[in-house]
Amino acid sequence: MKKTVVLRGHHLLCVHGFQGMGYSPEFVNKMTEIVAAIRDKKLDFPIKVVAELDETCLVCPHSKENICNAPKANEFVKGLDRKVLTHLQIEKNHLYHKEELVSLIAEKVTPDDLDFLCEGCSWLSYGVCKEGIKALRKKRNLS
Repeated sequence: MKKTVVLRGHHLLCVHGFQGMGYSPEFVNKMTEIVAAIRDKKLDFPIKVVAELDETCLVCPHSKENICNAPKANEFVKGLDRKVLTHLQIEKNHLYHKEELVSLIAEKVTPDDLDFLCEGCSWLSYGVCKEGIKALRKKRNLS
């Protein structure tokens, strides 16, 4: 993967715990592709971080007219994006190298941080996100 990947702020965290669950088969396929590239240590590529619809959102059944149309979701997910961007001290609409972002997440995000950063997210209760962050930190000898 050499092209620039566009990811919203909160998806920067989701990719580490992603286990194949999603809103539609198309969403799962797109997320699986992006997750595989991010988890591949041999690959480094630019990621444009946004606080709006990203590549996975564009194939989500709730995406219409460039916003998330799930009930009450658009402002909610934008809030998640803002919290993650603030926590990582990164800017929206900015390009970062994948490895830079993965390192930042490993260093600055603990599993318990997700209780605040992802508060209200329906996927948080499955525990896979916290396990993903825990595993990332362990790989980097930060646990």
